[in-house]
Amino acid sequence: MFVKTEQLHNELSLFRTISSHRVFLLLLFQSITGHFSDGADDEVEVNCSLEKNQFVLSKGDKGRGVPLKRPAFCPIKHLSVKEAAAIPLDVQQRGIDVGVAIVLQTTNQRVLLTRRAKELRIFPNVWVPPGGHVEPEETLLDAGLRELQEETGLRLEPEQVCPKILGLWEASLSPSPEEVSACLWADSQLVRAMVTAVDGEDTEVQLEHLPSSVSVSQVSTGGALTESTLPLTVFVSRAPASGPDLERVSTGTKYALELWLKSLETPEA
Repeated sequence: MFVKTEQLHNELSLFRTISSHRVFLLLLFQSITGHFSDGADDEVEVNCSLEKNQFVLSKGDKGRGVPLKRPAFCPIKHLSVKEAAAIPLDVQQRGIDVGVAIVLQTTNQRVLLTRRAKELRIFPNVWVPPGGHVEPEETLLDAGLRELQEETGLRLEPEQVCPKILGLWEASLSPSPEEVSACLWADSQLVRAMVTAVDGEDTEVQLEHLPSSVSVSQVSTGGALTESTLPLTVFVSRAPASGPDLERVSTGTKYALELWLKSLETPEA
C-alpha cells in the first residue's frame, strides 16, 4: 500500500502487500500468481478486495488491475508433481496468509525502510518496509498504520494519509527493538540503485553519484536511536543463491520500491 503524508517528510507508500487472514481460494498447493497465468509468468494483473476477513482475488483486465508478482525463484513454482504430492494435506489446505507492508512517502519523496532484528527467525537483518498481518475486522489501512506504529513509533490517523495500493507480492514463508534494529529514510536516487540489484540476475547496478556509505538510525535494545552509517554495498546486495543469507534489501521490498518509483512518474488525477 502506498501512503503519503504531509506531516512526515517520508514515504511509506503503503505498498500494502496486503492481507487478511486465510483465503481458501485454492484446493491445491500452488502459486497464486501461477493460478492467474499459464504457470510461467511471474507477474499478472488482478482485482483485489478485503471482504468479511477474506482477501479476494480475481483476474484483472490488462492495464486496469493491480500487479501481483512472485520471485522468479519461487519454490512453489518449481515444485514437481511428486514433490507437491508429498506435502502433508493439512499444509495443502491451510490457506493463504495475508499481510500489509507500508511504503510511507514524505513530501520530499523519501521512503521509510527498517532492518529486521537479527534475532528473528524469518529474514533476519533484511531491510523491509514496516508491515505485518491484518487482524480480524481491520481494514488494510488500519492494519498498515497499526504495524507502522508498533514497529517505528510513528502514529498516523487514517484521515492524515492518502493511501493507494501499489501492488501485491507473493512469498513462500513457512521502533520495536524486538523486530527492528535500524531504520532509514531512502531518497529516490538510493531506491533506484536498490531496485537495479535484481535478485537472481546479474544485471548492472546503477551507482552513479551515490556516496559509498548510507546514513541510518540504529535502534538500541531500549528503543533509543543512534545515528550511524552502513556501506552502500549493503543496500545493493543480492540474495545469495545458496548458503547463509546476508544483510540486504528483501526481494519483495525491491518490487514495492520499483512500483513506488513508477508512481512518481504518473501524475495524480
